[in-house]
Amino acid sequence: MSDFRIRFLGTSSAVPTRERGLSCSVVQYGNEVAIFDCGEGSQRSAIAAGLSFSKDCSIFVTHMHGDHVVGLLGLMQTMSLYRRERPLYVFGPKGIVEFIKYNHEILGFGLTYEVRVSVVRSGVVFDGEHSKYRVRAERSLHSVLSYAYVFEEKDKPGRFDPRAALSLGVPEGPLWSRLQSGHAVRSPRTGRIVSPDQVLGRPRRGRRIGFSGDTRPTKKLASFFMGCDVLVFDSTYGDQNSVNAKENFHSTAREAAELAREANVKQLILTHFSARYKNVSALVRQARSVFPKTIAAKDQMVYDLSELS
Repeated sequence: MSDFRIRFLGTSSAVPTRERGLSCSVVQYGNEVAIFDCGEGSQRSAIAAGLSFSKDCSIFVTHMHGDHVVGLLGLMQTMSLYRRERPLYVFGPKGIVEFIKYNHEILGFGLTYEVRVSVVRSGVVFDGEHSKYRVRAERSLHSVLSYAYVFEEKDKPGRFDPRAALSLGVPEGPLWSRLQSGHAVRSPRTGRIVSPDQVLGRPRRGRRIGFSGDTRPTKKLASFFMGCDVLVFDSTYGDQNSVNAKENFHSTAREAAELAREANVKQLILTHFSARYKNVSALVRQARSVFPKTIAAKDQMVYDLSELS
């Protein structure tokens, strides 16, 4: 997959700042887009990022707090003004259906596309027939009903061995594509059937991205995120505000790092920073003292997973 990246559209917590908008992260995967949370102003940030409003799109809301869901209304209207035609899929906790239904009725904006809304529970919440990824959900620990998500690329076929194909009498061309797609072919040279397992290596595990939403760290989440290639985690507070983190059901940067270490993830990305921190370098240092592979998200930052095997 040559186009697989995370683009951060909003990385602040409840209050936006000059530099940071409200929560919104986008996974761009080939011709598909998966959006995780949709704070106020997300549509403007999406336009600034040059994101298409016509691609296959699914939106996953972690919880029904305004800084994570209010921007969904503006994004839906903007998609309509851009004459979107494909269905829009929206997933979220209890309340998401009524939120969209009643606000759509009150605001009275028309839609050029169908909106399909689903209430999530723990487990697989999205597994499109033609999509090469699925999304899983698990309960997180916040002040309201909330869910974390894992974007999970489906396992890919093993790497193609051209020399093996040639030795079996399959010339370069369309037959190679069929083998790589998992279909057996007949060798033009020998007349024998050649199966994909004869020319492909071991299947490759799909890459995985975890999104915590707002949460306290829990054993359940550490298990849920186990082995993720990238973990995007709530880091609202630094060590000096650990009491606030507990009282408000958020995490500190250090707690995010401790969970990342326990979950054996490859890369931790901190986000959802309190507006009190004009510079988050201290939070990054606190996290790196526990889990060195840590960086901080910022608005319009892109993290590319295309080169990860």
